[in-house]
Amino acid sequence: MRDGSSAKRVRIDHPEAAAVVPFLSDREILLVRQYRYALGRETLEIPAGKLDPSEKPEECAGRELLEETGYEAGSLTLLYAYAPAIGYSNELIHIYAGRNLRKLQNEIDQREISSVESFTIEEISSMIREGRIIDGKTLIGLAVLGLLPSTA
Repeated sequence: MRDGSSAKRVRIDHPEAAAVVPFLSDREILLVRQYRYALGRETLEIPAGKLDPSEKPEECAGRELLEETGYEAGSLTLLYAYAPAIGYSNELIHIYAGRNLRKLQNEIDQREISSVESFTIEEISSMIREGRIIDGKTLIGLAVLGLLPSTA
């Protein structure tokens, strides 16, 4: 410890990850519904996943968007990178905004994703207020874009 004493700590060595807020239009965003084992339920989230070895965060964001939604982004803009569990993990998540989406395939990774759904910004704001969207990377991505409801 800083004062020279000893303490036991747990550290999870985790690869970096990337996520993307996919805009179908200026007022409509895609979210994925997937089962989260740790919570024992499905959640609504922006598409995301771990970087493959030697993969760049932007490449990962594009790959995950395609795998999870069937869409490709014409442009990806870095919004923010953050440490989601700074007390016990070295993970960083890079969040991008994806625009000019093109549907490339109808198949998605059904091992992970239950459905791909589009919502207006107003619908997303309402779901946040109701506690139906609780995923940290999703909330941070929307907050950086100024899309969180003023009274969540």
